[in-house]
Amino acid sequence: MFDWFSWDTLTDLTQDYRALGPIIGILLPFLEAILPFLPLIVFIVANVTAYGLLFGFLLSWAGSVIGAYTVFLVIRKYGRARVLGFITRHEKIQKLILWVERNGFGPLFLLICFPFTPSALVNIVAGLSNMKKKTYLWTVTLGKLIMIFIVSFIGSDIKALITQPVRTAIVVLIIAILWFVGKRVEKRIDQKVEADLHHFRRNRKIREERR
Repeated sequence: MFDWFSWDTLTDLTQDYRALGPIIGILLPFLEAILPFLPLIVFIVANVTAYGLLFGFLLSWAGSVIGAYTVFLVIRKYGRARVLGFITRHEKIQKLILWVERNGFGPLFLLICFPFTPSALVNIVAGLSNMKKKTYLWTVTLGKLIMIFIVSFIGSDIKALITQPVRTAIVVLIIAILWFVGKRVEKRIDQKVEADLHHFRRNRKIREERR
C-alpha cells in the first residue's frame, strides 16, 4: 500500500497525466465549477506537478475561470425558470442575492480568493443578482488568480512535500490558516447579510406605514 505513495509511483502517474495533453488540465478545473464535489485543489496540484508552476497554474486558472463564468451565464439566463425555482426560493440564496446587490464587487472578490469557499454558491448567487456580467468576469478572474496561484505555489514541489516532513508540516499549517481565515470571513459575511437584511426589511416596513 505504501508503494502507492512512493515518488516513483507519483512520477509514473504524472507522466500518464501529462500524456493526456493540456486540454485535460483545463477540463478538470472547468468541471469542478459545474460539479463542486470534485477536488479543485487536487487538480491544481496535478497540473503544476505535470506541467510546472507557470503552465500548470495557467491551465488551472483558465479552466476554473471559464467554468465559473459559464455557470454564472447559465444561471443568469435560466435561473429564474420554473424548473430551477428550488434554487431561487432558498432563503439563504435570497439573502445573499440581496446582499450582493447592495455591496457588489469587494465581498465576492474576497470570498473567491480563499480556496475553501463554496464557489458554486458564489456563481449561482452572482448569476441571480443584478451584478453586471463584465463586473463578475473581472471579479472571478482576479479572485481565482490569487487563489489558484497560492495553491499552485504550495503544491508545485510535490517531491519536497513527500521527502521533507518539515515542509509538509508548514504547508499543512498554511492550509489550516487559509481554511480558518476563510471560514471567519464567511461567518462575518453571514452576519453582515443578516444585519443588512434586517435593516432593509425595517426600512421597507417604515415606508409602507407612511403611505
